[in-house]
Amino acid sequence: MPEKRDYYEVLGVAREASAPEIRSAYRKLAAKYHPDVNPGDHEAEEKFKEINEAHEVLSTPEKRQMYDQFGHAGPQGGGFGEGFGVGDIFDMFFGQGGGFGQRGGSPRQQATQGSDVRYDLEITFEEAAFGATKTIKLQRQHPCDTCAGSGAKPGTSPKPCSACHGTGQVRHVQNTILGSFATVTPCANCGGEGRVITDPCVTCRGQGRIRNSEDHTIQVPAGVDTGIRLIEHGAGDAGRRGGPNGDLHVAIFLKEHAHFKRHGKELIYELPITFTQATLGDSVTVPILGGEEKFTVPEGTQPESLFRLRGKGFPDINTRHGERGDQIVIAKLQVPTKLNDEQRRLLKEFAAAGGEKPVTGDERGLLEKMKDAITGKS
Repeated sequence: MPEKRDYYEVLGVAREASAPEIRSAYRKLAAKYHPDVNPGDHEAEEKFKEINEAHEVLSTPEKRQMYDQFGHAGPQGGGFGEGFGVGDIFDMFFGQGGGFGQRGGSPRQQATQGSDVRYDLEITFEEAAFGATKTIKLQRQHPCDTCAGSGAKPGTSPKPCSACHGTGQVRHVQNTILGSFATVTPCANCGGEGRVITDPCVTCRGQGRIRNSEDHTIQVPAGVDTGIRLIEHGAGDAGRRGGPNGDLHVAIFLKEHAHFKRHGKELIYELPITFTQATLGDSVTVPILGGEEKFTVPEGTQPESLFRLRGKGFPDINTRHGERGDQIVIAKLQVPTKLNDEQRRLLKEFAAAGGEKPVTGDERGLLEKMKDAITGKS
């Protein structure tokens, strides 16, 4: 029998890895080696079993502690002497055998939770600002209707495994100078299931589940941004043997906008203005999310001046009331590249009348102005 690989090595994580790191590594590997992705690939199937076994131990604090202390003899039910194994220790403290196998020869038939499903959703600025109801095409596993999830052809049923007598586990005893050590490993004949399907369902090919595409409606709350993940519990892949469904993870991505940029709750808009508008002032219309609004360009507006439209930004998704940020308008002076003779003459007269002395404006850089505007400083 080949020697078991270290569980941390199987998942490709360090021994001090956190629970989220272990879960993330497991999901990536499980998605890569899942039997549905590699039909007929025995090597991938074995790796998938190895990955699941490693995750089952390392994702459970008690089992991980036992594994870190005793290695494979710990989480697999190894003993500290004949007839006294890790399962007995957990019986003493927890009364349930710690989940290291069942005694009495009955099939395991353990319910397992379905896998989580990820969906990447791209939304507009308007949908992020006001919320939206989105219908997506979702691929996920459902219990097979033909066999009701059993994996066996209708009219038949799975049989107890003859190799492990339905326990799903095989016990090995090794005699050493320190005494007898027992290890319990998943049965290779049935893959730890405790049963064997001799006549598989033709619809799901014995898997008990099939993957379908369906329309699924999700609610996008106002204020979401790129990087936020919406989680809908129970909307992932169906569990096995009556286990709970996995979850649906919707990763949000914000589309680029033709006019706006986003900075947290603040909406940034660059308003092009002419020299005349900047000098004399003007009343203009600026776009806002979901419409337009009148805006007054003050007389003597300097290039890169910042103005604030209160409450026209994004709501704060982290607060109960979702207070909206502001829309920051940046004045962008449009300098003409070509002048006719009359324009040139008038500008020269204008310069001469003003003594060619530049107007002293706000000498802060644009980044400093932006920072002060967002933080509310004048």
